[in-house]
Amino acid sequence: MAKKLQRSAPSPGTRASTSPGSAASAPAVAKKGGRVPSGLVTDFTVQLATLSEAGIPIVKALAILEGQTRPGAFKNILAEIGEDVAAGTPLSEAMAKHRCFDRLYTSMVRAGEVAGVLDKILDRLAIFREKAAAIRSKVVGAMIYPVIVSLVATGVVAAAILIVIPKFKEIFESFDTELPPITELLLGASEIGVKYWYLIFGIPAVLLIAHSIGMKTPNRYRFFVHGAILRVPLLGPLLRKVQIANFSRTFGTLIESGVPHLDALTIVRDTTSNDVVADAVESVRRTVREGEGIARPMGETGMFDDLVVNMVDVGEATGELDRMLLKVAHAYEVQVDRSIEAMFKVVEPALLIAMAVVVGFIVVALFLPLTSIMGKIGAG
Repeated sequence: MAKKLQRSAPSPGTRASTSPGSAASAPAVAKKGGRVPSGLVTDFTVQLATLSEAGIPIVKALAILEGQTRPGAFKNILAEIGEDVAAGTPLSEAMAKHRCFDRLYTSMVRAGEVAGVLDKILDRLAIFREKAAAIRSKVVGAMIYPVIVSLVATGVVAAAILIVIPKFKEIFESFDTELPPITELLLGASEIGVKYWYLIFGIPAVLLIAHSIGMKTPNRYRFFVHGAILRVPLLGPLLRKVQIANFSRTFGTLIESGVPHLDALTIVRDTTSNDVVADAVESVRRTVREGEGIARPMGETGMFDDLVVNMVDVGEATGELDRMLLKVAHAYEVQVDRSIEAMFKVVEPALLIAMAVVVGFIVVALFLPLTSIMGKIGAG
C-alpha cells in the first residue's frame, strides 16, 4: 500500500467546514432539543418512508406520527417540524433545527426534495439507519461481556485486598509464623491498598474525568487516542473494519441519493466517529476538490484496504461507485460478524485464565502460611 497517513490532528474547526451553497450545507441555525434515542429516530424514519410511499402528504404523515408518539421531547420536536412544514418550510430545513437529525440525515432529505424522490430517499435512509444500528449493536454487545467480567474481577480483588487479607494478616501475626515471599508480597500489596485506598480509587477517577473532557471536542489528545485504539490487538482491526463499513455505507448511500461527491465526503468526514479516519477522509476530499479521482487518494492515506480502493476504482471507471461502495459495506459487515466471533473465542478464555491466575495467587499466598500454622497447632 502507498504511503501512510502522516498528518497532525485536525483543528476543532476542520470537520465542520462545507462548501457554500452545496447540498451538504445545513441552514445556519442553532440546534434545538434534547437528546433523543437513535432507535426512536430510526423507527420514525421507517414509518415516515412507509407513509410517504403510500402517497400521504408529508404534513399529514408528520401529524399521524406525532399523534402516535408518546409524550416527550421527540413528540414536541415532531409537532414543531409539522408546524414549520405546514408554514412552507422545506422538511430538511425544519429537521435541521433539531439535534436528533444530523447533517447526514438532513442532507439526504434535502437531496430527495431537490430530486423529487423524497419517498425513495426516506426508504434508503431508513435502511441505512437500521444497518448502522445493527452493526453498532453487535460491536457494543461484544464489548459488554469483557467489561462486566473485568469490573467484577476488579471488585472481587479489591474486596480481598482491603477486607479479607488484613484479617489473615492478624492471624499470621498472632501465631508469629515465618511467611513465604509470595505471602509477604500479597500482604504488602494489601497494606498499601488499605493505607492509600483514596489514591488507588481517586487517581483513576480523576484520569477518567480528564479523559472524558479531552474526548468531547476534536484535539490532539483525542486524535492520539483514536489512533491508539485502532492499533490495539484484536480490538483495533475490528474497529477499523467497522469504520470502513460505516464509511462505505454512508458514502454509497449519499451518492445513491444524488448528493455530489465532494458534499458526500464532507458529510462522511463530519459524521465519522474516529478522528484519524475523519482526517483520512478529509485528505481524500481535498484531493478530489483539486480534480483528482477518489481511489488513488484513498490508497495513499493507508487507512483503506486494497479491496476498498480497488472496488472504488472500478466503481469510478464504470459509473457505479454507489453500488460498489454498498458492496464493500456489506462485505465488511460480514467480516465484522466473523471478527466478533473470533475475538470472543480468544477473549473469553483469556479473561477466565487471568481471573484464575489472580485468584490462584491469592489462595496459594494465604494457604501456605495456614499449613504451617495448622502444623504447629497439631504438634502442640
